[in-house]
Amino acid sequence: MSIISYGQYLEKLIKENIAKRTDTLVHFKTDSPYNYMPVTILSGKEKGPVFTIIAGIHGFEYPPITAVQELIKEIDPKKLKGTLIVVPIANVGSFYKRTPFVNPSDHKNLNNAFPGSETGTITEQIANYITKQIIPQSDVFLDIHGGDANEDLLPFVCYYNNASEEKKTLLSSKLSEISGINHIVSYPYTITKTEPAKYAFKQASQNGKTALSIEAGKLGNVQTEAVHLIKKAVYNMLNYMEMYGDGIASVKNPSAVYLNNQEYVKAEVAGIFNSTLKSGDYIRKGDKIGFFSNEFGKVLAEIKSPATGIVLYKIGTPPVNKGETVFCIGY
Repeated sequence: MSIISYGQYLEKLIKENIAKRTDTLVHFKTDSPYNYMPVTILSGKEKGPVFTIIAGIHGFEYPPITAVQELIKEIDPKKLKGTLIVVPIANVGSFYKRTPFVNPSDHKNLNNAFPGSETGTITEQIANYITKQIIPQSDVFLDIHGGDANEDLLPFVCYYNNASEEKKTLLSSKLSEISGINHIVSYPYTITKTEPAKYAFKQASQNGKTALSIEAGKLGNVQTEAVHLIKKAVYNMLNYMEMYGDGIASVKNPSAVYLNNQEYVKAEVAGIFNSTLKSGDYIRKGDKIGFFSNEFGKVLAEIKSPATGIVLYKIGTPPVNKGETVFCIGY
């Protein structure tokens, strides 16, 4: 099915309210053997919001992919109000070739490619399809990530503080609060309407949608607790939207920690990264938080914390290249 005809097909499924699940593959114009993207439409029995869930923007982030696959099997369309658009693995090439961050066909990072291009490489075409066909159909856009092969990550839910879309941003905040995830991160939104958004849920925010992201799981493994956390968060959000669930109002998480600022620590040199810290650790500004050494163990540079806060994520494996983010500190 072509991209254009599938866009019309997607719109038709959303409008029909046929209380069924439809699985299909969207194919792209490339010689890559992984030239497709799976999409599931869960059409509810009644009209309602369109809630989009995307996993596998990075194919090495397994807990989101596993959680979404379980969700599409568990959710009964006959009990659903509205429509779910679900992409269980956006970056199929990265997933099957086990490549962190990039698609092996063009070596591009899908989460740095939005809004994409209809005539570009496979990564650019996927980004373009999500931008042009999926985001416009969505009322809520949820992009689910986790720690990639080398990332030790603290579970958190996040959104962009887009002041030009006050009501949509407020809903993003509310959905974050009732997700059940303890750490809530708001990012500054500083781009114009015409600048490349780069990230999937930032593109949705730029397009005026209620957009947010979950980060759960780490180091290229499937952690059962991360899968359960993601699923619980999605069910809480759908219940809050009155799309699926018992209809009882979801409550704000009393244990929530709000982190509205971030500091990113970049590697000054290429070498071997050493740190005894882990995600979730509390650190103070000026603390020694790690160091870089060469292949003989000689210390090349020490790392001191630029802020007081919580380690949201860090490099969890020794190799590091100059300019890479080794710590993200939230506060």
